Amino acid sequence: MKRFVVVVSCLVFFLLAIAPQQSTLQAQDDTKKVKLRWFGQSMFQLETAGRKSVVFDPQAIPAFSPPRLIADITLISHPHNDHNQVEILKEKGRVFEGVKAGKGTKSEWNAVDEKVGEIRVRSLGTFHDAMNGMQRGKNSIWIVEASGLTFVHLGDLGHTLSAEQVKAIGKVDVLMVPVGGIYTLNGEQAKKVVEQLKPRLFVLPMHYGVPGFDEILDATEFLEDQKNLKKLPDTNELEIPVDLNPEAPTVVLLGWKAPVKIDPKKEPEKK
Repeated sequence: MKRFVVVVSCLVFFLLAIAPQQSTLQAQDDTKKVKLRWFGQSMFQLETAGRKSVVFDPQAIPAFSPPRLIADITLISHPHNDHNQVEILKEKGRVFEGVKAGKGTKSEWNAVDEKVGEIRVRSLGTFHDAMNGMQRGKNSIWIVEASGLTFVHLGDLGHTLSAEQVKAIGKVDVLMVPVGGIYTLNGEQAKKVVEQLKPRLFVLPMHYGVPGFDEILDATEFLEDQKNLKKLPDTNELEIPVDLNPEAPTVVLLGWKAPVKIDPKKEPEKK
C-alpha cells in the first residue's frame, strides 16, 4: 500500500512539474503563428503573433452577418458602404482611411505610413476602375507589416498595376485580391495582378459572389488552372506559421457559410 501511495505521489508531482512547461511551450508556439479570417466580401481580420487585431474593410451586408469583432487597427480601403462600416465593430482601435472626402463630390487619397506598436501600416493610392477613377472613384491598397510578414489587401482594385506601384508595394507574403469582376478585377485580371506582385506564401481571393450574395461573379474564373489550390470549406480561418518557407505560394479559398435562420414557428426536428 505504501508503495502504491509513493508511486501515485510521484506521478502527481511529475504532472504538476510538466504542466507549466507545456503551457509555456504552447504560448511559445502561438507566438510563431498569425491567423487570417475572412468574413465575406473584403472583410478580413488579421490576428498577429502578438495577439493584436487588424480588421480590413468592415461590412454589414445582411447575407454575411459579420460578428462584432474587436480591432486594434481598422483599415478602410475606400468610402463605399460595403467596406467602411466601422460601427459594426465592438472595438475599432485606430482607424485609417485610405480615401477621404475632398471638396464637393471629389475624394482624395490619404497617404498613410505609420507604426502602431510593432505593426506598420502603409497605403497606396489606386483606382476603383480602369478609367482613372472616372467610373467608381479612388481606392487604396493596404500594406501591413506584422510578425515579420507582409500582408497586402487590394481593396476594390479595378486595374492592373504599374511598375511604380509594384515597386512601392514591395515584397508580399500574403495577398488578398478581389476576383468577382463587375466592380473590381475579374478572375483573369486578378491572375495578372498576382503575377505582378508574386506573393511568397498565400493568395486569398475576396469580393466574389457566394450563395445568398450573387451581385458579383463567383471565384470560378480565378480558380481555373491554379496549380497550387487549397479549398477550406469548413473554416474561414487560415493559420500561418511565421517561419513558413514553401517552394511556391498557395491559393487558398476560405470557407464561408450563411448563418442558419431559425423559424420560431417551426418546431425543431426530434432526433
